[in-house]
Amino acid sequence: MYSLYLLVDTVLNLYSWCLIVWVIMSWLISFNVINTHNRFVHLVGDFLYRITEPALRPIRRFLPNLGGLDLSPIVLILLVWFARNLLAEYWGRAVLG
Repeated sequence: MYSLYLLVDTVLNLYSWCLIVWVIMSWLISFNVINTHNRFVHLVGDFLYRITEPALRPIRRFLPNLGGLDLSPIVLILLVWFARNLLAEYWGRAVLG
């Protein structure tokens, strides 16, 4: 049971890092620091977009429009960290006894 807890915690941790990389990469793309015509950059950007956008889209519906400022990644990172802490508090305590 403890290994399942560690697996879920690791997946949530990796997802939060993917969100952070996606935010930084989107800034670099918008300021023309990296070029999306590069095949590797395009593949990484497309992968990160595909795994983060399904979770970010529902959050964007509830947040107010702030022009060019998108707060949905911050909200999602906070939700993932909350889920990890909640998981550690309840499931980790039950497993460790």
